[in-house]
Amino acid sequence: MKLQLASAPVAVLGALAAISAAASPAAAQSANEKINMVIAYDPSECPVAQPGEVVVCEILVEADRYRIPTNLRYSDNPANKSGARLVEEIKYVGDFGTMSCSPAGAGGFTGCNQKFIEAAYKDKSEADAVRFGKLIEEARAERLSTIDADAAAEQERVEMIEREYMQRLERERQSELPGEGQLPPPPK
Repeated sequence: MKLQLASAPVAVLGALAAISAAASPAAAQSANEKINMVIAYDPSECPVAQPGEVVVCEILVEADRYRIPTNLRYSDNPANKSGARLVEEIKYVGDFGTMSCSPAGAGGFTGCNQKFIEAAYKDKSEADAVRFGKLIEEARAERLSTIDADAAAEQERVEMIEREYMQRLERERQSELPGEGQLPPPPK
C-alpha cells in the first residue's frame, strides 16, 4: 500500500494525518505492517512499498528542500529564538523614564521622538535614491580615474600631429617651387 500526498494546505494534511493515525495504527498492529513515512521532493523519490509495509510519501516543493521545517520555523519556543532577537529584547528591559519612549515613568514619552528620528534616518540611509547615488558616485569615480591618462594620451597625439604638420610646412618652405630656379625667358 502506497499513499502519496502532494503539497496541500496544512488543514487538509492535518485531517489526512488524523484519519491515517486513527486507521493505520490499528490496521498496522493487527496485520503487523511496518509504516514508512517519507518526505520527498519528487514522486520518483518515493520508495516502493514492500509486502507487509505501508509507505506514506509526502511530496513537497523543491524550493523547500533545504529550509528549516515549518514546525520549527514558526515555533514560539524560547530555544528557537535567535541571539540577536534576545539581545534586542533584553536591551529595553527596565528602560523607563526620560528618553525611554515608555508610558511608565515621568517624561517617558520624550524618547519616542528620538526613536522616530533614528528610524527615519535609518530608512533614509537605506533608500533606493541613496543606493543609486552611491552607484553613480562609484561610476563617476571610475570614469575620472582614467580621464587624466586618457587626456594625456590625447594631448600627446595632438602634439605629435602638430609637430608633423610644422615639419611638413618647414620642408615645403625650404624646397624650391617648380620653375623657381630658372630665369624667366627674355621678352621678345
